[in-house]
Amino acid sequence: MAAPEGILTDEDVSKEHLMYGWMMTGTDPVWWVVWIVTALLIIAAAVAIAGLLTRSGGARPTVGAEAAPPARDILDQRYARGEIDHDEYIRRRDELAHSGR
Repeated sequence: MAAPEGILTDEDVSKEHLMYGWMMTGTDPVWWVVWIVTALLIIAAAVAIAGLLTRSGGARPTVGAEAAPPARDILDQRYARGEIDHDEYIRRRDELAHSGR
């Protein structure tokens, strides 16, 4: 008895499986190895990219943007070099303390 048109028999399914289904179903041990290696390569690439992005320790400063020393340090240095007198030093130190810098 023939199957109605459009309905596959067990024999048709078996032939289809033999033609190309083995590659997609993973029944061949070689494909298990291929899929595992592919997954490991994707994971390794993700780890490498994350390592490259974090290796610098964070965001890189823009060109010409150097960290300025704190204002109190500059004031102390100017006082130590004699560029300002004691009264000027005290006045500016108090201003810095009140401004929160």
